Amino acid sequence: MAVSFECTTRSRIPRPEFFDLARSIDAHKGSMARSREEAVAGVRTGLISLGHEVTWRAWHFGVPIRITEMRAPDYFVDEQVRGPFRRFRHVHEFREDSEGTLMVDRIEFAAPFGPVGRVVEKLVLAGYLQKLIETRNRYLTADAKHG
Repeated sequence: MAVSFECTTRSRIPRPEFFDLARSIDAHKGSMARSREEAVAGVRTGLISLGHEVTWRAWHFGVPIRITEMRAPDYFVDEQVRGPFRRFRHVHEFREDSEGTLMVDRIEFAAPFGPVGRVVEKLVLAGYLQKLIETRNRYLTADAKHG
């Protein structure tokens, strides 16, 4: 079993620009400054693309991820290569409409440690990860307004 959740973020940023901003290593580092997240291996700056890997180190967890699917500027998927989760998959979708661009993040993950891990998934990790994604997305849209 896995836990999943979805976050939606609306912006006036044109879809191709929002797509690139969402896969920017530098923007991600800026959005996670409070947790001192750093790219320590793989792509460490610029834009991450299909087949590329980045390993993040932070006080919360270090997760090596790989971009496993991409169709610019519609979506990309990053998945854990190895690390603390039994499984971690993050789909980033981008849709344009009359109000701008809608970014939809779909996250699915499973913690290790069997029944104990399932309790931690629901009681702690789901809320924590959702807050991280929402913080990141607020940063991306605020940065675009001021940058």
